Amino acid sequence: MNSLRAVIICLVIMCAALASPAAAVTPSWSALPVPAAAPPVTVSDLAARGPGEAWATGYEHAADGLRPMLYRWDGTAWSRDTTFPGADELGWIGKVQFVGDEVWIFHNRGGAGEILRRSAGEWSTVPLPQTLWTYQDFTAVPGAAWVVGEDDTGLKVLHYDGSGWTTQSTPDGVRYLMGITARTADEAWAWADTDTGTTILRWNGTVWRDAKVPLPSSSNVHTMLLEPSGRVTIGGSQYTDGVARTYLMTWNGRAWRTTYPPLGDTYTEAMVRGPDGALWLPVRSDRAFQSKYARVDGRRTTFSYGPERSDAIDVKPRALAKAGSALLSFGTAEIYGSKPNLMSERLGG
Repeated sequence: MNSLRAVIICLVIMCAALASPAAAVTPSWSALPVPAAAPPVTVSDLAARGPGEAWATGYEHAADGLRPMLYRWDGTAWSRDTTFPGADELGWIGKVQFVGDEVWIFHNRGGAGEILRRSAGEWSTVPLPQTLWTYQDFTAVPGAAWVVGEDDTGLKVLHYDGSGWTTQSTPDGVRYLMGITARTADEAWAWADTDTGTTILRWNGTVWRDAKVPLPSSSNVHTMLLEPSGRVTIGGSQYTDGVARTYLMTWNGRAWRTTYPPLGDTYTEAMVRGPDGALWLPVRSDRAFQSKYARVDGRRTTFSYGPERSDAIDVKPRALAKAGSALLSFGTAEIYGSKPNLMSERLGG
């Protein structure tokens, strides 16, 4: 009698699980084919605007130098774009951003910097006013763009207002800017190396000032996420006795809150806010044939793996982007006996 009762209970539970939407299987990562580049390759950035448009940037390491590499996702497949100015010249492509209805991409074209702009399916360029030794970062919003780097005189912050370029000053003691991002033309943030350590700067539409962010001691900054709600999230590493651990700082409009999710020493540059409201970022995988991702939701951190790749010895997602209800990943996979080439994965959608 007890055995029969147990069987009936099991059948009831199985039927309930099949019928209940809450018990639906969690979406898993799937592989997306990417047309091969000339390996080895480096992936720079990935940005998406809804499920039907995304762009991935990077460069090939050719015998005669670096070659720019640009891929487009149309909601169904990845394809390589070679129609932009300078596509067949030496150089590399960096950060990509959506600015209104346009796509803006930083392009190092044989050492000279420019912004690629795609509008109504056509490419044009916005040349920089001068050539820099190094181009550290780029960001753009409607009505403004910034390029930061260095020349023989030191730090340069180049600002574009839609019609021309100017050079902006930073507070005393700033040695160089490691990264920059913006929410509007009158609100930009940068993380800087200064005489006193890593410092967060903020542009208020008129001047750059120290934002007085209480960063953890002996730490650096990898990235900042600025969200329409006003929330700001900083990711970086803190060093204690030579050992690094990842920290996250969040501004909720009133105060900064610092947490230390169990991510070890993870570089957080690729961190994004996913369609589920949680933070997602690639982490170092303990499986050579699979990528690995972390999901940080408040104090809870969980992990998931990408699809298994036959004969892979190193799978490295380099950039993530929210694409509608899905997450897109773009990076490299090294198959045994060959050099790293491109790979892409998707969660949900």
